[in-house]
Amino acid sequence: MKFTLSWLKEHLDTIATVDGLADKLTMIGLEVEGIEDLTKDFAPFRIAHVVSAEPHPNADRLRVCMVDAGDGDPVQVVCGAPNARAGMKGVFAPAGTHVPGTGVDLKKGVIRGVESNGMLLSERELGLSDDHDGIVDLPDDAPVGTPYADYAGLDDPVIDIAVTPNRPDALGVSGVARDLAAAGEGKAIEHPVEPVKGEGACPVTVTLDFGDTEPLCPAFGLRLVRGVKNGPSPEWLQRRLRSVGLRPINALVDITNFITYDRCRPLHVFDAAKVSGNLVVRRARDGEEILALDGKTYTLDPEICVIADDRGIESLAGIMGGEESGCTEETVDVLIESALWEPLNIAHTGRRLGVQSDARHRFERGVDPAFMIPGLEMATRMVLELCGGTPSEIFVAGEVPQPATVIDFPVAEVKRLSGIDPSVSDVTRILEDLGFACKPHRTEGSVVVSVPTWRPDVAIKADLVEEVVRIIGVDRVPVTPLRRSPGSQRPVLTTLQTRTRGAKRALAARGMVEAVTWSFISSRQAEAFGGGKPELILANPIAADMSDMRPSLLPGLIAAAQRNADRGFDDLAVFEVGQVYRGDGPTDQDTAAAGLRRGTAGVDGGGRHWSGKADPVSIFDAKADAFALLESLGLSTDKVQVTADAPAWFHPGRSGTIRQGPKTVIGAFGEIHPRVLEELDVSGPLVGFEIVLEAIPVPKARATKTRPPLALSDLQPVRRDFAFVLDRAVEAAAVLRAAQGADRKLIAGVSVFDRFESAALGADKKSLAIEVTLQPTEKTLTDEEIDATAGKIVAAVEKATGGTLRA
Repeated sequence: MKFTLSWLKEHLDTIATVDGLADKLTMIGLEVEGIEDLTKDFAPFRIAHVVSAEPHPNADRLRVCMVDAGDGDPVQVVCGAPNARAGMKGVFAPAGTHVPGTGVDLKKGVIRGVESNGMLLSERELGLSDDHDGIVDLPDDAPVGTPYADYAGLDDPVIDIAVTPNRPDALGVSGVARDLAAAGEGKAIEHPVEPVKGEGACPVTVTLDFGDTEPLCPAFGLRLVRGVKNGPSPEWLQRRLRSVGLRPINALVDITNFITYDRCRPLHVFDAAKVSGNLVVRRARDGEEILALDGKTYTLDPEICVIADDRGIESLAGIMGGEESGCTEETVDVLIESALWEPLNIAHTGRRLGVQSDARHRFERGVDPAFMIPGLEMATRMVLELCGGTPSEIFVAGEVPQPATVIDFPVAEVKRLSGIDPSVSDVTRILEDLGFACKPHRTEGSVVVSVPTWRPDVAIKADLVEEVVRIIGVDRVPVTPLRRSPGSQRPVLTTLQTRTRGAKRALAARGMVEAVTWSFISSRQAEAFGGGKPELILANPIAADMSDMRPSLLPGLIAAAQRNADRGFDDLAVFEVGQVYRGDGPTDQDTAAAGLRRGTAGVDGGGRHWSGKADPVSIFDAKADAFALLESLGLSTDKVQVTADAPAWFHPGRSGTIRQGPKTVIGAFGEIHPRVLEELDVSGPLVGFEIVLEAIPVPKARATKTRPPLALSDLQPVRRDFAFVLDRAVEAAAVLRAAQGADRKLIAGVSVFDRFESAALGADKKSLAIEVTLQPTEKTLTDEEIDATAGKIVAAVEKATGGTLRA
């Protein structure tokens, strides 16, 4: 909501500065978003006299002007405006100033060999309009040397406030002035609206025809004014509309726009000659269309309220008029409409059609019903003053509602809810200044409050407390510390919430970028990742390729990676933490964390480098990501097993399933199957993982105890290598588990360092070499003790795997 300081002062007698008013507005809940003061922007610009204007010696369309800005020392300016001439008055900007309309900082320069020391400005360069056909041509009596802002009346700051949806009364300058007066910033100036005597009945009647459906228009007022002379509105009105960002159109339309902003009373004017018969307010019929004043054609349905005549629809009720019945300079007879509309229907219609207008903005929040007829009288008087004419009497269809909200208000509620303790007289004064009517209650310390018709948001005692507190000042609310519960603070977040946040931090720390993808995917993607169940198909999808709820996060990440690759970003590492769906039951939704790497974006980095070509991503990158995530969430990877039965969308032999025990599946990782890439029309290489956060076991609560100090041995560790000949199907994990279990006290680590296959080993055989680290803690191991432990390791592996020690 925008208004100028002078406009505000027509409703508020105040001596406050614009900065003081801005501070007070913010304190009472009407936050000031900005103040536009053209006086500061236009300070360098002066009214100047063009002493001479000679043709440029090197350019046919340029003139060399000598310009006197009032200091008696003319300066030379090169000007290309077609209307530049000797003897005219214009607006001069000297070198070194900023031109607001173009954003250019003027500098002294040379144009086609001739020096130029400033600029004669057009309205576009001043930022006043889009007109740049010529420079500003002022009247001959314009005083040379006077600041242009003072001469043009631009020394009027524009205040822009944010109005919350519950304050429709603040969408009019009069409502803002009322609040400021109640807050002690001046005295409200009343402008009572005197009725205009009409001559004869209005020849056009209105019917509210909603049949058996819910009525969308409680009341409709209409008046005909004959013999008007439409044309440009006076300069004061045009200037006022421009200041709030509105384009002046003609006097009749400008009057309705002015009253919309001045009193929060949207109106509409019809050219009576273009209206056929009487008006009917009804629901639109399926397929009906209207060419609106914004130049767009809208197709309507029965959920939309319209104003129609015998020919068809003339207006989108409460939102925008139609082009066919709009007023022009040829309009002689005008119908002025002032009506009330159902706010929720206005909001639905505006959203459905995508129409924004000042009328919609106010009607969907609720306008003052009591001002429907006075608003029509005010518009009539302005039309008579600016355009002349003869008015008819007012025709009213329906009945104007008379809301009468009365609240028994114990003043002690203010202290109970806010901590401020005002007196009954203070509360009464504040509410009455805001327009509420107060009478003493039979109970001492209470008042009976009647809510004004322009405040539909006030319905209960707490609303009155809010009104009193915002006027007194929220800075007066005492600071009260929150009560602390005894003992230490208990965790606020659930285990799943903690894991979700921890997973995002851990994966981001590994150089992966978080992505947020749709929960809906195509049926082809769903089937490729184990989904496609009938219960997960959407009944009304927003698009054909978003028909199924996702069974996995990987399809969305794969699609995102391919979109990036199509735009030249081949190496990508992304992750997502979100919901996946196994069915439509209450327990069929899980939270998963998934990551994807493409191209050469491996754990160790990727991309081109002078030292050589980077390796493509592999299964080990995905495994490292998955294991790092589990470690960050408190699950030791020593306690999990990796099996080869990964889901079908992973490459067999280049993937694995992470388990804790035979039944608990935590997730999977690996290279995406080439068949899946082909089905989804995606190029690789791609590796990824997916962990279900709920599947990670919750650690058991342990009694708090002091941890023992870290025990480090000062004895030299011993490393021994073993190579076993095994069946090709034997997993390396089985060898590692068996070797580790041979002597858990002495064996500190086991790792695989070689794998070898050859016909010399036998059919379907392989050699697997491991390194075992023995860490003594009490004394240095003897050869006999080392050999004994080695024997235990060989025996344990042979028993667990059926392999033999390789000679």
